[in-house]
Amino acid sequence: MLILPAIDLKNGKCVRLYQGKFEKLDVVGDDPVKIALDFKKAGAEYIHMVDLDGALDGKIKNKEAISEVIKTSQIPVELGGGIRNLSTVESLVQLGVSRVILGTAALKDPGFVKDAVKKYDGKIAVGIDAKDEKVAVNGWTNISNVEYTDFARQMEYIGVKTIIFTDISKDGTLGGPSLKQLSKIQNSVSCRIIASGGIKNIEDLQNIDKMGIYGAIVGKALYAGNIDLKSSIELFR
Repeated sequence: MLILPAIDLKNGKCVRLYQGKFEKLDVVGDDPVKIALDFKKAGAEYIHMVDLDGALDGKIKNKEAISEVIKTSQIPVELGGGIRNLSTVESLVQLGVSRVILGTAALKDPGFVKDAVKKYDGKIAVGIDAKDEKVAVNGWTNISNVEYTDFARQMEYIGVKTIIFTDISKDGTLGGPSLKQLSKIQNSVSCRIIASGGIKNIEDLQNIDKMGIYGAIVGKALYAGNIDLKSSIELFR
């Protein structure tokens, strides 16, 4: 199982949210490049990044910080937040982003996802963020009426190969992942599933790994010192 350490960007700084609420924000580092290099030193093979300003505003806002992380760390980066059109996808691929995560735009405009997959294939992933099993959009500020597994099946039909699934109620809580919802999405599609939200310790990672999940994103548990990145990467390699 792939372990993806997380860098969430707000105003160029690394932050963590609690249950996706922007008013419950902690700055965990001023220098995303330094954090990325620490991840590299620990053996990270992939970094998960989110442009939180972009998620709110609908356009990439932390391009400079993202570019520096990619250039300096030389580790593949997947990025989500504020990617609403094909020209943005193109500019991010040119910037060196290895996997572009579509979220709000995927729900609102499936045709855009289809075009992006046609052009970039495996470089396109879809982020499905759910609350009470319904898909959330616009930086998690709006909840749709779309059931998350129905949406996953729709994305698979379009040709999406990787889905990042986040249970918003668990995100940033260190309350453990939603194994039931993860199992449900894992059994609904044949896409590679990356688990996100609530992971607090190695035991949580072991439970996710047992389900045959492709990857797990670790954020708050790393910054809180609950999980040692180096040993967890070695354990699941």
